[in-house]
Amino acid sequence: MFVPVCPPTRKRPLEGRTANPYTPAEAFIYCQRLALNHYENFTVASWLLPRALRRHVYAVYAFCRHVDDLGDEAPGDRLRLLDDWQADLERCYHSTPRHPILVALRETIRRFAIPPTPFLKLIEANRMDQRTSRYRTFEELLRYCDHSANPVGHLFLYLFGYGDAERQGLADATCTALQLTNFWQDIAVDLGKGRVYIPQEDMARFGYSQEELERGIVNDSFRALMAFEIGRTRELFAKGLQLLDMVDGRLKVDIKLFSLGGLAVLEALERNGYDVFHRRARLSRWQKAALFVHGLLPGRPEVKTWRM
Repeated sequence: MFVPVCPPTRKRPLEGRTANPYTPAEAFIYCQRLALNHYENFTVASWLLPRALRRHVYAVYAFCRHVDDLGDEAPGDRLRLLDDWQADLERCYHSTPRHPILVALRETIRRFAIPPTPFLKLIEANRMDQRTSRYRTFEELLRYCDHSANPVGHLFLYLFGYGDAERQGLADATCTALQLTNFWQDIAVDLGKGRVYIPQEDMARFGYSQEELERGIVNDSFRALMAFEIGRTRELFAKGLQLLDMVDGRLKVDIKLFSLGGLAVLEALERNGYDVFHRRARLSRWQKAALFVHGLLPGRPEVKTWRM
């Protein structure tokens, strides 16, 4: 049922191998190849990771990538595929999983005592995608982010030895801000998939209609709406940056880099006049390089906040 994206070391097919799954070494190689082949920033990010953590980061990324692919791209009954994926995940905690990603992930789970909740939330987020294409309120959207984005922050905190609620709460602010930034950046892309993440109550507040959205109209109402959404996204970034004072080493750099990248995208959206329909806000290689250097410098970035 699960078709490998990148072929692992062995050439035998994945299906039917319940009695002789991939070895952990093979499984970690599979995850590494998937990460490096499907996420261009992973090569750079790998330089910042402690060598002992790299394979575990690859395993976590591979899980996240695969579950998103099941929810977004898999043919057939996606809800059934997600149920099967959850069943194999649960084998990590009581028996032997079948998929190479989960064979590797079981080693990571055991090494860092990671509970099942963040993995289960990520699966549930993809179930939500099959059932929900509109969000009535910002609170409903935040609940979705709590499943689709926040668990990733928890997983990385576990990898670096942090499992307390205070740090997780601050990581939630950063992860939600990153997810919202992606929503605002990809309004047109998501609309093409039949999904709208702008809360309906906000559209009504600023007098911007669903019909105008579908026609890609950028008027004063839309610009005011986007300025509002970007403003409260920045507030979440500002809150999340408090975590920099509570973590050490390379995790501090990662958090700073992710935040700087998200904030730079928000600025690009503003420079584009909030026109998300005709030009996608992107960062050039030079901008990414400048952000990387900035991320290595000491100190907490300043975030301009705005509220109506």
